[in-house]
Amino acid sequence: MTDEDTPEPPDTSGTEIGAGLLEQNMGPSSSLAHLYRGEIHRMKFWRERLDRTSNWAITLMAAILTWAFSNRSNPHYIVLLAIITVSIFLLIEARRYRAYDIWRSRVRMLQQNVFALGLDDSKGVVDEEWRQKLSEDYRHPKMKVSLEEALAHRLRRVYAPLFFVLLVAWVFQLTAYTKDTWPEGAAIGHIPGTIVTAIVVAFYAGILVIAYRPRTWHINGEIVPSDVTGWDYSRE
Repeated sequence: MTDEDTPEPPDTSGTEIGAGLLEQNMGPSSSLAHLYRGEIHRMKFWRERLDRTSNWAITLMAAILTWAFSNRSNPHYIVLLAIITVSIFLLIEARRYRAYDIWRSRVRMLQQNVFALGLDDSKGVVDEEWRQKLSEDYRHPKMKVSLEEALAHRLRRVYAPLFFVLLVAWVFQLTAYTKDTWPEGAAIGHIPGTIVTAIVVAFYAGILVIAYRPRTWHINGEIVPSDVTGWDYSRE
């Protein structure tokens, strides 16, 4: 037997143990089912963290407003403190949403290109490069949406109505609970009421711009209308 006929010893290093795991002859359904179940679990965990942040924001806002209107002598800037508090929760939730989107985007990628194809293969896959993208994302996980886009999503879903309620409460307290007329009644210590009002107007204008300006959405979800079918690393 020549050297050419001698079979090469099998690779026992274990470095290529994942090779061919999802090929057709290896029964990919079982592997993908476990993978999909794991991504769903992690997505659910981060979804619960988002809900807890929203619940805390609503609870603290309600508590502050209850105290602010419990006595006519309470200053109006208590409502402004509620706006600041809710803004902090918004920033926390936007950061958590970016992390949540890592798992949710993977789940959506599998839904669009594996399970949808399995149910009806007449339309093919949504993204021809979904396997390469998913593989790269497992090697080097990256956030798919910017902080501004995450802020816009959470504002539209939860926080814009909360800020609107706080604005109405602040205006109502200035007009019904304060003896001074506007803008003098909006003063805070030595800060004139016109400056305080201008800051509030600028803040709400910024919220409207972030939440409702035209943009290309990179959040690929079941409910949110999306301009993408997966994620694009070329943006980074």
